Amino acid sequence: MTDQPRRWSQATVYPDMWADPNDDPRNSEGPSPDGELATLQDFLTNYRMTLRMKCEGLDAEQLARRSVQPSTMSLLGLVRHLAAVERDWCNWISDGDPLPKLYGERDADFDGAVAEQAMVDAAYSDLEREQAATDAALAEHPDLGERVGKGGIAIRELMVHRIDEYARHCGHADLLRERIDGRVGQ
Repeated sequence: MTDQPRRWSQATVYPDMWADPNDDPRNSEGPSPDGELATLQDFLTNYRMTLRMKCEGLDAEQLARRSVQPSTMSLLGLVRHLAAVERDWCNWISDGDPLPKLYGERDADFDGAVAEQAMVDAAYSDLEREQAATDAALAEHPDLGERVGKGGIAIRELMVHRIDEYARHCGHADLLRERIDGRVGQ
């Protein structure tokens, strides 16, 4: 007997995938988006959805379970981290005073992720709110070459950075989820 989970997937047609292609909400019928901005937004949307899918069906203890010592990384920590990063990106866009750090000091997003349902609910609420705020701020700047904020970052660079951040952390989420219950996939 081992304490390591068996590998599994919910997919039946393609057992090595997370979800069958017909059931995967990231798959859409029809043509791909037109234009650079629409393509970037589509990639971001899909990575955001992937993160949520990797967390689905887990309880607070599983979401807060750490990877391996000395790391403090957990799925809940990733949700909190991405909420904090969304706030930072919104601050990059603004010319005004920055909003305060969402969770306080450095690494508090991971360090403070504890196995309580109220914490899980708050993390998802924070993520949705901060994503909406960043999306709304960026909607005011449809020109990808426009430079914004005190640092003069180009909208294109910010969009690519957002995709990169979510993609990297979706890779972490793959490994974290597999360690929790053996579930693997795309």
